[in-house]
Amino acid sequence: MSRIRLTAAERQEQIVAAALQAFAQGGYVGTSTDEVARLSGVSQPYVIRIFGSKQELFLATVRYAGQRIEATWRAAADREPTLASLGSAYTDLLAERELLAVLLHGFAASADPVVGDAVRACYGNMYQTVRDLTGATPEEARDFFAMGMLITVLGTMRILGPGAVPPQPWMTSLLSTFPDHTA
Repeated sequence: MSRIRLTAAERQEQIVAAALQAFAQGGYVGTSTDEVARLSGVSQPYVIRIFGSKQELFLATVRYAGQRIEATWRAAADREPTLASLGSAYTDLLAERELLAVLLHGFAASADPVVGDAVRACYGNMYQTVRDLTGATPEEARDFFAMGMLITVLGTMRILGPGAVPPQPWMTSLLSTFPDHTA
C-alpha cells in the first residue's frame, strides 16, 4: 500500500488539526506534543521540528481558531454585514466545540507572557474584524463580544449547540433571554 506524501504545509495543517483536538481536551498545560503527534500520525520529534516547541504549536492552534472565526464572519458579512449576521454565523460554529474550547484555553493560559501576547493579538484581530465588517461602535462591539463569550462558554459546556445536554431549569431561564437567532 502506498502512502500519500503531503507537502510541508499540508502536514502542518494536519498537525494543527490534531493539536486543536488535543488542546481542546487537555488545555495548554495538560497536553503533550506526544499526544498531538499520535493524533496526527507523525513522530513527536517531527512536531517539534515543524513548530519548535509545544508553546509555538499551541499559539499556531489559537491563531488557527481565531482565523477560522474571522473567516466565518467574513463569509457572513458578504451576505449581510450586520452584527446579527455575524452572531448567527458564530453560533453555527458551536458544532466545532474544539475551536471554541481552544480559545477558552488560550484565555486561561494568558498569564504566560508569550501566550498572553498572542491571545490578546488574536482577540484584538477578531474585535477589529467585527468593527470593520459591520461598522459597529465600540459599545456595540463590546456587547457583541460579551454575548459571544457567553455563547462560547455555554457551547463548550454543551448547554447550547449540537449535542446539548437536556436543559435544567436555570438553563432554560437563561436561554429564554437570548435573541431568537442565538439559542
